Amino acid sequence: MDRRRVVVTGLAALTPLGLNVQTSWENLLAGVSGIAPITQFDASAFDSRIAGEVKGFQAEDHINAKQARRMDRFTQFGVATAKMLMEDSGYSVGEGNADRLGIIVGVGIGGLRTIEIFHEKLMKAGPSKVSPFMIPMLISNMAPGQMAIAIGAKGTNQVCTSACASGTHAVGSAWTEIVMGRCDAIVTGGVEATITEMGVSGFTALKALCSDHNDDPQHASRPFDKNRSGFVIGEGAGLLLLESLESATARGARIYAEIVGFGASCDAHHMTAPLESGEGMAACMRNALRDAGISPEDIGHINAHGTSTHMNDAAESKAIRMVFGSHADKIKVSATKSMTGHLLGAAGGVEAVFTVKALQEGMAPGTINMETPDPECDLDYVTHGSEKMDCMYAMSNSFGFGGTNASLIFKRWDGA
Repeated sequence: MDRRRVVVTGLAALTPLGLNVQTSWENLLAGVSGIAPITQFDASAFDSRIAGEVKGFQAEDHINAKQARRMDRFTQFGVATAKMLMEDSGYSVGEGNADRLGIIVGVGIGGLRTIEIFHEKLMKAGPSKVSPFMIPMLISNMAPGQMAIAIGAKGTNQVCTSACASGTHAVGSAWTEIVMGRCDAIVTGGVEATITEMGVSGFTALKALCSDHNDDPQHASRPFDKNRSGFVIGEGAGLLLLESLESATARGARIYAEIVGFGASCDAHHMTAPLESGEGMAACMRNALRDAGISPEDIGHINAHGTSTHMNDAAESKAIRMVFGSHADKIKVSATKSMTGHLLGAAGGVEAVFTVKALQEGMAPGTINMETPDPECDLDYVTHGSEKMDCMYAMSNSFGFGGTNASLIFKRWDGA
């Protein structure tokens, strides 16, 4: 039996670069950094005082004020972006198709802000001051749950939680569901909002965050640069509407790209550190290529995980070289976290959106702040501004704590 083809018919995003896809994409191509001092709490006592915040977001612009107060920020991001996605896609939900529309979203951590707020109330005023909405606000699956309520989706409803690979795993899972015929369309991607005292202090304790550019935040995130010193925490949401080609064709939908492959693997090595050899990451990319039924030479662009941490960037560079051999020198590699920071569970969703836009417009986003070459990172990281490209296939990589790895492959839509 022929495998069902799956296409992308909608895009939506909230990022440190803008409150929609177009603004985020334009700033990305222009090399604008979304990194700035933290404003969501007083970070003056913290070692790392910078972040990629979503600036100017007002939940009430998208959600009833009463409902918004009963949602953590990550869920607000999800609901707002889901509404934008449905408008962009033109997908109309009704009695005839509601149970064929699903939601699978990646959330790396969930409602840290809610935990902090109600923990303080508990300690100061006792258990009677803990709201009955606390648990529904903080659990990670409340994002897809509230999104389903907002748009009327009655099909499968799931959350993927696999650290920084959450969004990419969600997209891959959604693709699989449609290929298997369980849904005709799925809202998928990732959401996250953990720029909080607990979030920043926890990652700081791990020595994972950049803390030496507090006075120069726009140059803090520097993937693959020799002087990289840690990632910059970010927040946001990136969603795609995946749809069977039959469904998209039947309703005359605009098609951005086709999704053709998904690969996953595990290092089985360490809680936080990747295999230095890159073998686990390489296995993941090979699995995606096998799934897509294409050769390594078909890939022309990679949106790298590129976190700006020493071990991750070096391992990913080795893995790409391992999988693609000499062809790796011909692949345009972009590290968009250099401008957005690391959006954790939302990263894979936002970067999938950027990968689709790169194929659609034939532009590889540049990688900013890569000033000093690192012998361990020897690929074409598109460091002199965004570049035109002409390729049929592009890959998006995400690798997370626990050694979890995920890769997606998209194909440029040529109308066939």
